[in-house]
Amino acid sequence: MRWAEAVKDFKQQQSTLCGDILLITAFVSYLGYFTKKYRQDLLDGIWKPYLQQLKVPIPVTPSLDPLTMLTDDADVAAWQNEGLPADRMSTENATILTNCERWPLMVDPQLQGIKWIKTKYGEDLQVIRIGQKGYLDTIERALAAGELVLIENLEESVDPVLGALLGRETIKKGRYIKIGDKECDFNPAFRLILHTKLANPHFQPELQAQCTLINFTVTRDGLEDQLLAAVVNMERPDLEELKSDLTKQQNGFKITLKTLEDNLLSRLSSASGNFLGDTALVENLEITKQTAAEIEEKVQESEVTETKINEAREHYRPAAARASLLYFTMNDLQAIHPMYQFSLKAFSIVFQKAIERAPPDESLAVRVLNLIDSITFSVFQYTTRGLFECDKLTYTAQVTFQILLMSKEINTVELDFLLRYPAQTRVTSPVEFLSNHSWGGIKALSSMEEFRNLDRDIEGSAKRWKKFVESECPEKEKFPQEWKNKSALQRLCIMRAIRPDRMTYAVRDFIEEKLGSKYVVGRSLDFATTFEESGPSTPIFFILSPGVDPLKDVEKQGKKLGYTFNNRNFHNVSLGQSQEAVAEQALDLAAKEGHWVILQNIHLMAKWLNSLEKKLEQHIEGSHQDFRVFISAEPAPSFDSHIIPQGILENSIKITNEAPTGMHANLHKALDNFNQDTLEMCTRENEFKSILFALCYFHAVVAERRKFGPQGWNRSYPFNTGDLTISVNVLYNYLEASSKVPYDDLCYLFGEIMYGGHITDDWDRRLCKTYLEEFIKPEMMEGELLLAPGFPLPGNMDYNGYHQYIDDTLPPESPYLYGLHPNAEIGFLTQTSEKLFHIVLEMQPRDTSMGEGGVVTREETVKALLEEMLEKLMDEFNIAELMAKVEERTPYVVVAFQECERMNILTSEIKRSLKELDLGLKGELTMTSDIENLQNALFMDMVPESWIKRAYPSTASLGTWFADLLTRIKELEAWTGDFSLPSAVWLAGFFNPQSFLTAIMQSAARKNEWPLDKMILQCDVTKKNREDFASPPREGAYVHGLFMEGARWDTQTGIITDARLKELTPAMPVIFIRAIPADKQDIRSMYPCPVYKTQQRGPTYVWTFNLKTRENPSKWVLAGVALLLQI
Repeated sequence: MRWAEAVKDFKQQQSTLCGDILLITAFVSYLGYFTKKYRQDLLDGIWKPYLQQLKVPIPVTPSLDPLTMLTDDADVAAWQNEGLPADRMSTENATILTNCERWPLMVDPQLQGIKWIKTKYGEDLQVIRIGQKGYLDTIERALAAGELVLIENLEESVDPVLGALLGRETIKKGRYIKIGDKECDFNPAFRLILHTKLANPHFQPELQAQCTLINFTVTRDGLEDQLLAAVVNMERPDLEELKSDLTKQQNGFKITLKTLEDNLLSRLSSASGNFLGDTALVENLEITKQTAAEIEEKVQESEVTETKINEAREHYRPAAARASLLYFTMNDLQAIHPMYQFSLKAFSIVFQKAIERAPPDESLAVRVLNLIDSITFSVFQYTTRGLFECDKLTYTAQVTFQILLMSKEINTVELDFLLRYPAQTRVTSPVEFLSNHSWGGIKALSSMEEFRNLDRDIEGSAKRWKKFVESECPEKEKFPQEWKNKSALQRLCIMRAIRPDRMTYAVRDFIEEKLGSKYVVGRSLDFATTFEESGPSTPIFFILSPGVDPLKDVEKQGKKLGYTFNNRNFHNVSLGQSQEAVAEQALDLAAKEGHWVILQNIHLMAKWLNSLEKKLEQHIEGSHQDFRVFISAEPAPSFDSHIIPQGILENSIKITNEAPTGMHANLHKALDNFNQDTLEMCTRENEFKSILFALCYFHAVVAERRKFGPQGWNRSYPFNTGDLTISVNVLYNYLEASSKVPYDDLCYLFGEIMYGGHITDDWDRRLCKTYLEEFIKPEMMEGELLLAPGFPLPGNMDYNGYHQYIDDTLPPESPYLYGLHPNAEIGFLTQTSEKLFHIVLEMQPRDTSMGEGGVVTREETVKALLEEMLEKLMDEFNIAELMAKVEERTPYVVVAFQECERMNILTSEIKRSLKELDLGLKGELTMTSDIENLQNALFMDMVPESWIKRAYPSTASLGTWFADLLTRIKELEAWTGDFSLPSAVWLAGFFNPQSFLTAIMQSAARKNEWPLDKMILQCDVTKKNREDFASPPREGAYVHGLFMEGARWDTQTGIITDARLKELTPAMPVIFIRAIPADKQDIRSMYPCPVYKTQQRGPTYVWTFNLKTRENPSKWVLAGVALLLQI
């Protein structure tokens, strides 16, 4: 019977064989590098239909599975016994690897493929790395002997010496291959496997042509299947054993049947004449038939059993799915910071321990819930202890959103709004308690079904909404009207529009509601608990922060367990010049004897780090079980300067230790550097104690002011405790040496040398100096100096008295403690929230393309945006034509030309890149990494990198930036129409505002014949707005479009005054700017106010405008008051 069916199948195959072979060769040659989804799409969606629609169709088997033609179940079973993961993708990869003609190149970031290869080939495999000692000799020997070589951990560029080998460029009739300039024997049996653990490598095109790339990267589904096997193995070992026995049994059946059939066929083919007389043959035929029938019966039995087993296993799938989701969320963190790298191996250990820790239960459903909870919390703890404080909420929010998306509890459209915030532009808020930007968000929400009439309700019940919006913690209050019944995510969406500054708190509450309070309390694990998880192959890696020494914990733990320097089993190597050998000796000795090794500051030894990675890998196996390694390194300031190898980071337990935050903690910490003896060491006790306390307060202020971003400091500086202790030493020496307190000298030494030594920005230097002048002055000895509102300088106390004074008297944390306005905190919190959502948006899985629920796909979104932009962009300025219109090239005309030229460079780049992307999306142009980056930027609503390089500084999202660009072009067009100066000039509209301000001085200099270097700009703030001016002034210019941050301008009295709460950047009236001789300027009661292009301040500095003030200018210096051209 079976043979009759087989003959029928073979007859059918005769016609489809060519087509099948064609598809299978394409499968092996091209599909290896694609993910599961694309493999299916190409095979079933593109290739098969293509062969069908040819003029002469090529017939193929409709249900062709390439695997059945290339391999059989027995092979697959053997691979799985050797450690190949059991999912379909891995089986396809192994099939391609064993059948390809070119050298296979495995892309294997989780190292599952290489583990299988090493088990499969065992002793027959020569494992080498490019660059290791004598690796070319190993290749040469293997070439001659026809051995199998594995080159592991390839980088993106490969040593050119191997070019001929990779391309199989044989010489002398295929008997030799050139390696470098040496001819080496080539044995045709030689095989080469290449391997990289880079997740998304960009190899040279020729390498991709020479090798068959195979993507071993674990997928979410693949990992889910693997983890399901692991969880069932631990929970129900009987089931898993039964399943693997069944698999082995079935594989055994298939092998037996195949052997019997082969044996029978060979006897039949060799039999002559009447073979019925051949008794042995007939008996064999009978046995085969009987065995086939028995096997058939057993296969049916085992299929029933397998169905039951699979049903039982399915109960545990939710736990495996959750774990898979957590791994991929954790793996995505490396996009935030290169230090955040985790291996699948380390994750599996956490996963197993979590299963062991989960509370048992009689009910299977409850047990599975316990497993899910235990796995989620264990992975959460494992991950967060290695994250910086600022990234912990981002990670937890991403985990929460992904869990809720997987369980279909939240709507993708609403989540997309929350993360992207596509507010409508150019709308005016009808209510005074919401800004235009907030109202744009409300309008965008109101167009969605769930939020219909939200805008009307806010307008109609303005009083109730005003009370809600202006409450201190609106996230804790109930929403007005029926909006309080909306889902948690819908309430978050509304809150995102009306109070962006409270979003970090609102997201924290959301996480608490969905996952539980243990995910939001910031308790750090104690070191002893973490230490228990380490081992000889799992180092502990401390990610350093300024002003924190985590190694004290290691020393304390070592003392407890008998590992100390004096016992000679504790080696502490601080890395620096020529310390590599010392470190390597310590590691070798410790691995043998079971000692502890601390390697401090490994980031200082960039060239040695790869050797360290190999050294640690060598010691993974065969080292003493008490051997431990502790590593510390500073994080790199940017992705490009990151040098710590992936292997070291992935396998270690990462711990971040950060300095405490808040004024209270910082002031105590500053005082902790001293003791009672310090206070008593100076003969002039009163002065010494007062100035020392003021210095501690100053130190805490300058360190903690960083959190307010550019309004705090233009640039970030690494102030440390050394600055404070050395300043106190200087203070002691000066007080002992002089009869009067030299206040000015001390301020100069502290502000310009000790602390000022770090400072590179003139405005920051002014701020530092102003703080010291306010805190250290003769009045401090008269008992009337306030360090902050409500916090007077204490009198003469003992050491503990000062600590007690801080606890009793220091007001609660607020910007007032730093001399800033409360708005500074609102600004800082809003920026933090924006950053949070931006990062979570970037971390959303790419492959989902948010195509569910009627949302357009990634490509469609980008295509629509691209077409809209190309349509709106005007033609470039014709400079030659404009020049012909001009009679005299005045300074203003020169500025106009320069601006037109810059605008042309920018708009031509925008058009070029967008057209390129359009062709790429149509498939008419190869997608390069630049085009891909452009596509991602457009989708993320970010300004693309190549545009930023040619544009002006801006912090806006792409939508706002593009609208702003069109306005700038219109302004330029209006100005170049007849080259007469606009009645009021939009200063922010220039690429280079300095050039326009300089032109004002040049015009006056030429007109009045004044020397240019003896002139300055005087700015008078008018009481009018832009619309009130019909023509430009006779001299100078009216400028508009400036905003003040940190304070506001009082138009009535014409001076700077305190800002109103929640008005972060009030607009300035029109400013009249004209040039005057420097000796005529009035500097009494003036605050020299810096003007910056954007809120990033620092490098975007433009000019200094002197603004009138009744109060002491130092107040505005401490408040970080500045004028901004864009907000």
